[in-house]
Amino acid sequence: MIRFQGRFGAFINNRWLVFVAAMWVQSVAGVGYLFGSISPAIKSSLNYNQRQVARLGVAKDLGDSVGFLAGSLCEVLPIWGALMVGAVQNLVGYGWVWLIVTHRVPTLPLWAMCILIFVGTNGETYFNTAALVSCVQNFPKSRGPVVGILKGFAGLGGAILTQVYALVNSPDHASIIFMVAVGPSMVVIALMFIVRPVGGHKQVRPSDGSSFTFIYSVCLVLAAYLMGVMLVEDLVDLSHYVVIIFTVFLFVLLLLPIVIPVTLTFFSGQRSPAEENLLPETPKLEPTRSSQDLNEVIFSEVEDEKPTEVDLLPANERQKRIAQLQAKLFQAAAEGAVRVKRRKGPHRGEDFTLMQALIKADFWLIFFSLLLGSGSGLTVIDNLGQMSQSLGYDNPHIFVSMISIWNFLGRIGGGYFSEIVVRDYAYPRPVSMAVAQVIMAVGHFFFAMGWPGAMHIGTLLIGLGYGAHWAIVPAAASELFGLKKFGALYNFLTLANPAGSLVFSGVIASSIYDREAEKQAQMHQQLVHNSRSMLRRIVDGVLAVDEPLKCDGSICFFLTSMIMSGFCVVAVVLSMILVQRTKIVYANLYGKSRT
Repeated sequence: MIRFQGRFGAFINNRWLVFVAAMWVQSVAGVGYLFGSISPAIKSSLNYNQRQVARLGVAKDLGDSVGFLAGSLCEVLPIWGALMVGAVQNLVGYGWVWLIVTHRVPTLPLWAMCILIFVGTNGETYFNTAALVSCVQNFPKSRGPVVGILKGFAGLGGAILTQVYALVNSPDHASIIFMVAVGPSMVVIALMFIVRPVGGHKQVRPSDGSSFTFIYSVCLVLAAYLMGVMLVEDLVDLSHYVVIIFTVFLFVLLLLPIVIPVTLTFFSGQRSPAEENLLPETPKLEPTRSSQDLNEVIFSEVEDEKPTEVDLLPANERQKRIAQLQAKLFQAAAEGAVRVKRRKGPHRGEDFTLMQALIKADFWLIFFSLLLGSGSGLTVIDNLGQMSQSLGYDNPHIFVSMISIWNFLGRIGGGYFSEIVVRDYAYPRPVSMAVAQVIMAVGHFFFAMGWPGAMHIGTLLIGLGYGAHWAIVPAAASELFGLKKFGALYNFLTLANPAGSLVFSGVIASSIYDREAEKQAQMHQQLVHNSRSMLRRIVDGVLAVDEPLKCDGSICFFLTSMIMSGFCVVAVVLSMILVQRTKIVYANLYGKSRT
């Protein structure tokens, strides 16, 4: 009995259990992706027009991206407290919207509805921040895979919740709002005491590789399964029993990763948490405070004094040359021959506050590279329906579903690929972001050309590249600016997404589309005017009344897509500048592990 209690305690404090629980939290954190399913119920119940619904959509986007408060609270509250705040916001925001839509409480003005949507969607930022902060601290040596998997499940959250709603099969369309209000809050409250940083589990274990491989396999099967289910449900009229079977198998796939912590705890000879706490995270000597300060000062001098060709040497030789230079500087400083200057603030790779990071060029390189890359990708996501219709496709929701799956796989693959770059080659992680942006530039070019099959190829490339950003950027930010204030840093960087969308989609894409639509409308009117058939002129005039402007052909998004492709090329340049600036940081972080 005592042995079982010890094993159970080890299971509760197992970092893989925390990771699996964080995956489950993220799988219900995709509330923002369900707005397209929620908005029709709101529109019909409250008699809103499309412009009013669009304002609710803006409030949703802001709520999904503005996470300053979530990042700050994660620094002062325990993780379970931050998750509780997010669950309450989600329940209150969408719960009140459901009460209004079902006419159980008085209707509020539009600005108040926007606030409710903002508050409800903003709960996601607490879920995302708590999950990422906990797991990045628990797996500091595997940040790429961890961030990629967690962000991937956040991207799949909308598809998972949609399948759960299909199981409910309610004739009341407002019930999806009730599910969004109650479902995620219940899951988060059930898991909020499990998702947390755990001590003594940060060493790299031999079992980590096989465990991540198993998680990746489950993710690939889950993505393929969801895509297959969505296509089948779209093309075939299924009975409710078949939908139940599909949903049950979905839950089995979601629960499958629990096998890892169970196996590691109950069926292996893994050390107990008490034993692991006695193990040092790295086999290094702990210097005294004064010697540590002197070491930091001398290292800053080494960065200034070392020749540039040192960075190009192999890891072993580079470390020897730096050690020799550092020894000379120590001796010169002791003899008074060199006056060592002290740098203010932390160095790259150390813990930064948000204010300290905001005055660093590296931070803004990440921000603007993310703004151009993810902003152009979000522009495609927001306009995918019109893009597919302009090219003659009758079912744009198929491409919407496809880009969600590619987005998920991009997040998984981006984390995996970037981890290979830093782990096997000790090369800066932002080079992976540059690769993703090259892929997106090609995808935008396919959209611009409008060739047969271009929608399928473009959707694939944009989805993969856009998703990869959200696996690579958080991991790179944690490496360059530390883990202590990671929540605040991450939530500031997420502002690049709505900022890019606001400029690229709200200004560039919409203006160009309307201009091309007006040109086509004027050409159509000219043809009608020149027509000899009075009957046709009358019929076309009647049909054109109150119709929104509509553009047909690849010309509708040609210029927009070419501009987006150009922005991605600029983003590649910014990412490569960041790569050049951070080579020494990654060599110090990962170069020693390869020697």
